[in-house]
Amino acid sequence: MSKRHRMPNADVAWLHMDRRTNVMAVHVVLSFDRLVDWSRLTEICRERLLERYPRFSQRVVESRVPWRPVAWEDDPHFDLERHFHRLALPAPGDQAALQELVARLMATPFDHSRPLWEMYLVEGYGPGCAIVCRVHHCIADGIGVARVLLSLTDDTPDGAVAPAPLRHRHGAEPMHGVTAPIAAAQPRWLRQRARAAKGYARVLAKSLLTGPDADTALKGVLGVAQRAAATRPISLADVKATGHATGSTVNDVVLSAVAGALSSYLGERDSAVGEIRAVVPFNLRPLNEPIPRRLGNKFGLTLLSLPLGLHDPQERLAEVHRRMAEIKASPEASLSYRMLRVAGMMPLDIERVIIDAWTAKASAVITDVPGPPHVVYLAGTPVRGMLAWAPQSGSISMAVTIFSYDGEITVNVAADAGLIPDPEHILERVEDELAELRRLGSRLTHHDVKGGG
Repeated sequence: MSKRHRMPNADVAWLHMDRRTNVMAVHVVLSFDRLVDWSRLTEICRERLLERYPRFSQRVVESRVPWRPVAWEDDPHFDLERHFHRLALPAPGDQAALQELVARLMATPFDHSRPLWEMYLVEGYGPGCAIVCRVHHCIADGIGVARVLLSLTDDTPDGAVAPAPLRHRHGAEPMHGVTAPIAAAQPRWLRQRARAAKGYARVLAKSLLTGPDADTALKGVLGVAQRAAATRPISLADVKATGHATGSTVNDVVLSAVAGALSSYLGERDSAVGEIRAVVPFNLRPLNEPIPRRLGNKFGLTLLSLPLGLHDPQERLAEVHRRMAEIKASPEASLSYRMLRVAGMMPLDIERVIIDAWTAKASAVITDVPGPPHVVYLAGTPVRGMLAWAPQSGSISMAVTIFSYDGEITVNVAADAGLIPDPEHILERVEDELAELRRLGSRLTHHDVKGGG
């Protein structure tokens, strides 16, 4: 029998979040203008995926004895071909057809008798093809999956230069909680400890005392069917310029646009409210460090109240910026990560009660995954575009993923088909809101220039 490795408790929590109505899979799509060399891609995956990251050739082993830990073990029957699939996209082979395929995959559970990932070569997408990679969240978080896939690519067609590590976009804040440093002088150290204790108390009260989110059209009984949608590519430089003009970050600008879009969407469905909450993951692993061979999840979950009732774009953006700054200055992310680790230690029934109670506090997941800032090549073929969809988690019906690639961002929505049958309408409003914020940023910039500021 192969040697088993205990699964970290936080990863166990993500494993056990799997539901028939919410499969915990991260989906990433790479598109190309010509067909990718499948045999070359297979060899790259053998060398850079299987040899570097053991999780992709290991399966999950769950004991029937409650107190025995969940473990990883080498799959004795592992065959890379069982994880590689080729599909032909139905006519007309456009973005809508690809999104329908992704939505069907989102609703498809993994076979837990083998490693929890799959890769699909989708022929007939536009002039070339697409590659869809789906990875269970217990293997790695969204940023981890993106970095693993980036490791398969090169900066040149011949593969002579390896891609640079992912870094946060200029203008975006680090996605982690900030804790006070320990000083050498004891009085200062004591003051810092006191402030930290108060911070943890506030965060703990927020986690425990916050009730279920507002009852809107986003809430209800989940079904199996899913929907996937994405915006058109949006200039990252324009979003940065808006952030600079308004004193906010790239993430603040997009979050504000999402809040405005949801306000309009819920209003048209007779479900208008002043606020809803979103789960915002905060990365706790430095992006300038190599990802560990065993991958895993290293991020916290924070609750952000989206000010849907503020209809003035400038006011709404300023409020989103204020609330995000407050979260970043708190220990909420690190504390929630510890709580996930505790949940992963519990018996399955208790763990599910904890997860259901926590996810009931929010109506959406909104996450940010930075991709390569320039064109990369996979198996010698330039990647034309990248999209990504995070899973919703627990009882949440919608996940919004902000993904960047080669100077552009996309906003991608995965949603329960019964509750949100038309996520593309939300994204149309996101594009409109971003255009309005761009005009606001331009007016503020011109005003400063005109006024000599």
